Amino acid sequence: MRRVVFNQKGGVGKSSIACNLAAVSAEQGYRTLLIDLDAQANSSHYLTGLTGESLPTGIADYFKQVLTGGAAGKKARPPITETQFENLHIITATAELADLQPKLEAKHKINKLRKLLESLSEEYERIYIDTPPALNFFTVSALIAADRCLIPFDCDSFSRQALYSLLNEIEELQEDHNEGLQVEGIIVNQFQPRAALPQQMIDELLAEGLPVLPVHLMSSVRMRESHQVCMPLIHFDPRHKLTQQFVELHGHLEGS
Repeated sequence: MRRVVFNQKGGVGKSSIACNLAAVSAEQGYRTLLIDLDAQANSSHYLTGLTGESLPTGIADYFKQVLTGGAAGKKARPPITETQFENLHIITATAELADLQPKLEAKHKINKLRKLLESLSEEYERIYIDTPPALNFFTVSALIAADRCLIPFDCDSFSRQALYSLLNEIEELQEDHNEGLQVEGIIVNQFQPRAALPQQMIDELLAEGLPVLPVHLMSSVRMRESHQVCMPLIHFDPRHKLTQQFVELHGHLEGS
């Protein structure tokens, strides 16, 4: 199963959601891989504790092999990093991705990630893909390569308008490139249960027939603290309410 976590709007928790769902998946015994496609490399830092030049070349190394072409390009494979957490591996991102993007676009390498994930699916039961907050080469590659898409959403009017646009773009991509891609659900993040507006907005989205998932992730300082110590919540504070929401969300996704 290959899940991409994507929203063009920044600050909606893509990296946090991708990493914490992957960590729950691994903790529950699935051999799990996270692929970081964002040049900011937030997921890479969160799961490894490394930054800058200390990060492995990861997915950038794979795309550089692809650009060389020939036999080396056909056999390209990125370095995979084991995290300190059992069953959880990562293909890291680096800032170099930004420089590679126009070269990859010019050579029409949009389907290479799908081929990579097809081969990696023989080794990993669950693959999560974190994407940059833009509909660019890397996010389109991820949407073509994945079979399921999760959309983080925070409840405000700007996010709502961006959501409609995003769903239209995914529908076009499904028609043109990946008919098997399923919008698995919209994940409400940083939910404030005592505020009236978020619940009203959720009810309206559900009334429109949009696939809002039933588990809403609360806003908590524990998430930021887990970022600081580079430890997903299932390991940092397994009894916390937000951690249990991630476990419940993972269970819902696995059961759907």
